[in-house]
Formats: sequence, structure tokens, C-alpha cells
Amino acid sequence: MSVPETMRAVRITEHGGPEVLELTEVPVPTPRAGEVLVQVSAVALNNTDLWTREGAYGRPGDPEALSGWRGPIDLPRVQGADVAGRVVAVGADVGEGLVGRRVVVDPAVYDTEGPDANPVGLMGSERDGGYAEYVTASAERVHDMTESPLTDDQLATLPTAYGTALGMIERGRLRAGETVLVSGASGGVGVALVQIARARGARVLAISSGPKIDAVREAGAHEVIDRAWDVTEQIRAAAPEGIDVALDVVAGDLVTEGLPLLREGGRWVVAGALGGYDVAFDVRRLYLHNAQVIGSAMHTPTHFDLLMDLARRAEIQPVVAATFPLDRAAQAQEELARRAHVGKLVMHPGSWAATD
Repeated sequence: MSVPETMRAVRITEHGGPEVLELTEVPVPTPRAGEVLVQVSAVALNNTDLWTREGAYGRPGDPEALSGWRGPIDLPRVQGADVAGRVVAVGADVGEGLVGRRVVVDPAVYDTEGPDANPVGLMGSERDGGYAEYVTASAERVHDMTESPLTDDQLATLPTAYGTALGMIERGRLRAGETVLVSGASGGVGVALVQIARARGARVLAISSGPKIDAVREAGAHEVIDRAWDVTEQIRAAAPEGIDVALDVVAGDLVTEGLPLLREGGRWVVAGALGGYDVAFDVRRLYLHNAQVIGSAMHTPTHFDLLMDLARRAEIQPVVAATFPLDRAAQAQEELARRAHVGKLVMHPGSWAATD
């Protein structure tokens, strides 16, 4: 396939808000040995785009205390972790059979090469991402999705949000027939948790509010807890025998108030702290009831393989809230920061509103 010498891209050259995004033309990257070149058809936005522009990959505090996680990233940087597209060229040691295939890129930078490796960085933060017409990626991290019935927009929503969700579900050992509580259910990870948990055969209780409640129910929640009212009382009423697994991206007071709602042997999985990171609870609740609090950061390669299998069989139906051309990246990030939508926002690097 013919590849141009330059491409349109949006990148950050300094830390700040949407105002620091730079619309520019840069050379098309050349795939190195073991890499492929992907023409980006869709790139989804996620919170790491907001964190990256503020100077750190979502990990506030002392970088030296964050083992394995980097502090401020090198600039300039092309953002965008969540990429779907087509392979148009390959580097040395990569078979030509990948050329022309529709793929999703696993964006994680792992600490080892094994199937259970831990993520320690992300495409769009530690390396250039998909806010551009082309991006390079390791051939080992591209997954052939040519046969998936999902659209490119839907595929682009998967890597970070659904990868994080499946990592939580796997680490929490969620089984069919169990009752699961999902916090922050209208966000990208929250909708993914609802859909995957429902597909796994769990009974899903989801926490949301206001006009988002109906959309969360449509995503697959059996019951929706309105956070505008007493959340713990609503959970007790909906699950009088208790919760088996909590999948929590909020933390804060919800952990303190929610741990007593776990059944014997229950698991509380945390992958975010939108409600606060300074949490207090009675530790006796853990050892007297064989309960567990589990931290979960994104996914492992094994989890991502499982996610791609779900997508090939269309057992999940990602929700796309809105799409934007690439030169509306600032507007898209502002929309993301407002959190008024349900599902994921997606940009099309091949579309440039100023000239198309």
C-alpha cells in the first residue's frame, strides 16, 4: 500500500488544557523491526488524555514513590491510546500477511514480556499515539479484528475502557449468577463493566444519576441505583443478601460505606478514585468475613486477548456517544472533561473539518 511521507496530527508541546493542543503536519513514522504501521481509522478519547496533558500519566504525587510509573512525559507528544485501523506497512521480522488487516492496538507498555505482565505506561503518553493519521505499534500488540462485526468506532472504544473493565472483572473473579455492584456506571469504564458483567451472567446493580439512568439500564444493568439518594439503603433493598463483587472506579466514601454490604468472601475491586483516594474502613470487616480489597490497573496481555475474543463474537456492544474530526480534538477533550455523555467519544483522524 502507498504511504505518504507526511501526515496530519494533533499533539501537545507543553502541559495544560485543550488550548495547548497543536494541529500540525509531521513525518509519517517508519516501523522499526518487529513493528507495524497502522493507518488510524478511529481513536477513542479517555481520561488518560486529560491526565497526560497535565504533566503525568494519571498518577499524582511523588514519581519516585510510584514504582514503575513515570512522571511527566517527554514532549512533544501525540496523544491517543485507543486505536482501530488497518496495517499498511511492516518493519523487519514481521510477515506481510498483516498488511491490509483491520486491527486494534493494545496500548499498554508492560513491565515484562509474559502473558500476565503488568502495565507501566501507555501509548499516547510514553510513546506517540493515535491523534494522527498513522501510528506505529509492536506487531505483538496488534490484534486482527477483520472478522469482527463491530464498527471501527466501536473497536476503538475497547482498549483502555474495556481493557480496564475486563482486568477488574478477572481480578475480582466474577462468576455467572453472582451479584455485582458497578460504580460510575455511565462512564467509559462503567458502561464496559456493565456490559461485560452482564455477558458473564452476573446480576448487575449499577450506580448512576439523573438523565443517565435510562442509558445505563439500556447498557445492560438489571437495576440502577440513583446516587442522588441514599446509595447504601438502595443497595440493601436491591440485594438484601449482599454483594458478591463490587467493581469500583469511584472509591472515597463508597468504600467505607459499601464494604459491610459484601457477602462472606466478597471482593471489592478498585480501579479509580473519582470520589477520593483517602479511604478509611474497619479492617475487621476483611478478616472476619474473608473479604478482599483488590487494586486493578488496566489489563494484562491475557486479559486483552480475552477482550478481543469477546469483540470478535460481538458479545459486547460498545456505546459511542459522539464522533469528531481530528481538528476538533480540543472540543472533544472539553466534552470529555464535562462528563455529560454516556459511553465513549471517538475521533476520526482521516477527517479534518477545516478542509473537508
